[in-house]
Amino acid sequence: MTFESFPYVRPDMAEVSQSFEKQLVRFQSAQSPTAQSRSLGRLNAVREEFWTMYNLCYVRHTSNTADPFYEKENEYFDENLPTFEALNNRFFRALLSSPFRDALEQKFGKQLFTLAELSLKTFKPSILEDLQQENALSTDYTKLKAQAKVDFDGSSYNLSSIHPLELSDNRDTRRRAMEAKWQFFSGHAGEMENIFDKMVKVRHRIARELGYRNFVEVGYARMRRSDYTPAMVANFRRQVRDILVPLASGLYERQRKRLGISKLKYYDEEYKFPTGNPKPIGTPQEIVANAAHMYSELSPDTDRFFRHMQEANLMDLVNRDGKAPGGYCTYISKFDAPFIFSNFNGTSGDIDVLTHEAGHAFQVWSSSRFPFDEYHWPTSDAAEIHSMSMEFFTWPWMELFFGPDTEKYRYMHLGGAIQFLPYGVAVDEFQHMIYENPDMTPSERNAAWRSLEKIYLPHRDYDGNAYLETGGFWQKQSHIFNSPFYYIDYTLAQICAFQFWTKDRQNHDRAWRDYVRLCKAGGSKSFLELVKLANLRSPFEDGCVESVVGEIRRYLDGVDDSKF
Repeated sequence: MTFESFPYVRPDMAEVSQSFEKQLVRFQSAQSPTAQSRSLGRLNAVREEFWTMYNLCYVRHTSNTADPFYEKENEYFDENLPTFEALNNRFFRALLSSPFRDALEQKFGKQLFTLAELSLKTFKPSILEDLQQENALSTDYTKLKAQAKVDFDGSSYNLSSIHPLELSDNRDTRRRAMEAKWQFFSGHAGEMENIFDKMVKVRHRIARELGYRNFVEVGYARMRRSDYTPAMVANFRRQVRDILVPLASGLYERQRKRLGISKLKYYDEEYKFPTGNPKPIGTPQEIVANAAHMYSELSPDTDRFFRHMQEANLMDLVNRDGKAPGGYCTYISKFDAPFIFSNFNGTSGDIDVLTHEAGHAFQVWSSSRFPFDEYHWPTSDAAEIHSMSMEFFTWPWMELFFGPDTEKYRYMHLGGAIQFLPYGVAVDEFQHMIYENPDMTPSERNAAWRSLEKIYLPHRDYDGNAYLETGGFWQKQSHIFNSPFYYIDYTLAQICAFQFWTKDRQNHDRAWRDYVRLCKAGGSKSFLELVKLANLRSPFEDGCVESVVGEIRRYLDGVDDSKF
């Protein structure tokens, strides 16, 4: 079957609830571990059917946000996901109180029970309407960005298609394209701030109803974090601030000198070389064909995986009007189908997102044997290790995509990963500030963001752009709106991916075995357990960040970037 032929049927919540209740009663009345295990399988089939239809709807809606049918279906899920969460909440309670818990833990592992305990911390029936409102607000933000129109030099662009102009070889074009994009955000700042203000308030209300002081603890539980705390994250942010901010600032200074300009402005940051940034060779179809060749050589497993992605049409890669911005990978479990979504726009980011999302897809394909959705994916901190590491494991094949600009691409890719980390932890610290102070006004939130930029991005010069100078940049970051506390996961995973980069250079076979072992484990273990399983060092350890970037610093210092 191909993706287009996957049948979609809106779940009837009355029927879903009835089936769920029937199987839950069977589970609770089972007289042996074997009987409970069988009923668990039947119950999981009900859950899988619902999540399959949700993910089909999500993909088809984000592929065309103007499609009226899937817009209605998306609204239906916004309203009914909390009801399904209530059913899952009952299931988790039954699981945790099972008289055969020890036997079930031995069969399925402790992580399922840890995840159940975390889930119970995030829900009770009295927050149902608040969850529905939160979902609706998230949809409003996504639609606002997906339907953006950026007018520039007589043409209209969306937020993805304007990006190549932001990387123009002509500095004035870059500046004006950036200003045009940010004019869209400035013109809709009131709407975005209103959406976010309502989000913060409803999330704080949810936290208080659940018995917490603020949303931070709820946010961590939603992210299914079981083996590290906000204090540990704060210590990690300190390492990034002390060690990586100076390194990133040094890379920006090298860039300024390469470009031959007196001051690096915000519209210069992503334009890395005076000869232009590396661009992928070929059409989107040729890029996919080269990716197939790459994965056929990387390993037999990746060869089978990517052929499956092609044959079943499980990728929607090219930008178009009405398509939601960004990239993601999801999993349609009933059909054993990972799905990759992106917005190719002719920049090197096309290759980054393809290898990144392929890392996610390869992982979930590798762990699809698990019976529970909870084990198909690990927590997102671990999941991002797979994606970011895949970007590095594919380095030997980058000549297929960049030809003579391959060395330039590798320098930009590795240096850009270093430069991302200070921004990534700034986003996390911003969210802690927001949810610990839920009564902040929109202007106070903007001021808080601007203060963090000056700490973590001290090089940044907005060249008098009033919207950005007053702290509006964060409003483009979808994760802040739609996935609170997600963003630190990218930074933790990046430190782990750097370790895979180093290990791969030393001994590819050993590094790849560790990576595949990590992928096959799926979500059956916690973040730090998975890090240990992959023979990686915890990012939270004092000294870890310094030890990881030493080899990277040597590599970057050894590149003669003046020839680019």
